[in-house]
Amino acid sequence: MNRHDRYVVLTGGIGGAKLALGLSHVVPADHLTAIVNTGDDFEHFDLPISPDIDTLMYTLAGEVDEDTGWGRKQESWRFMDALESLGGETWFRLGDRDVATHVRRAELLRDGRRLTEATAELCRRFGVAQRILPMSDDPVPTRVVTDDGILDFQHYFVRDRAQPCVRHIEYHGADRARPSPEVLGALREPGLAGIVIAPSNPWLSIDPILAIPAMRAAIRDADVPVVAVSPIVGAAAIKGPTAKIMGELGLEVSARSVAAHYGDLLDGFIIDDTDRDVADGISTGDLAVATCQTVMQSLDDRIRLAESVLHFLNTVSSKSS
Repeated sequence: MNRHDRYVVLTGGIGGAKLALGLSHVVPADHLTAIVNTGDDFEHFDLPISPDIDTLMYTLAGEVDEDTGWGRKQESWRFMDALESLGGETWFRLGDRDVATHVRRAELLRDGRRLTEATAELCRRFGVAQRILPMSDDPVPTRVVTDDGILDFQHYFVRDRAQPCVRHIEYHGADRARPSPEVLGALREPGLAGIVIAPSNPWLSIDPILAIPAMRAAIRDADVPVVAVSPIVGAAAIKGPTAKIMGELGLEVSARSVAAHYGDLLDGFIIDDTDRDVADGISTGDLAVATCQTVMQSLDDRIRLAESVLHFLNTVSSKSS
């Protein structure tokens, strides 16, 4: 890595935010761009909620609740308590400080700002210097087809606690959605040295991004190495329902399955030291595999993984070169 190198990370959820935080400690702020899943976005109490954007923004701002990995630290819940006393819906909990973010986003969108522009303004207010870009300004809501019917993502994930059995996942409107000019600009930027796919849930956090046809094409056209970090360690996910979903979709719960899922989009794949013995079974002539500690329990872990990712990127050649 040299001081002119720029990097893009595709991310969503807590695991992705952890790696992005690590990258923020080793890449200059103006050289790091995060393209973030918005398939989780929805309206609640007539407020536009962007959970993955906010988790990343709060994380990079030092505002995230360290115990949960989401929401704002030093939060209070008087609004939700009052709402519950009035018989209102409380399955999706919004802290008092968090509500302010959503109210301000609503104001910006109502004034005609695109989601990308509203996100940039919120990041400026939070002092986040890295670029956080929604994957699109067009809505692409994730819908989960389950044995209990078709569920909006937040109903499946939060209200029903990811318990219904998953049969299929849809990214509604992805075929019509377009990456923003800012996203396309980041993927075409001179000095771009690599694209990182964070250890986020491939089906819930990364696939909504890749489901946009022009996004996948822009990644291929970037002519730089694309490296993913596996969210599976051993036969389990570090956090969330990734392993459960894989099993319900009839997939082997393994790093190998994740690599196969991303397919020829990848030039490199990073797995945990725990899975070192299966590295040879994943590596091919077109896919390089590296092993390191991928479990991020501390800030040092996040920085160490970020350094390993960038070092690996420097050793991998893009298939399109």
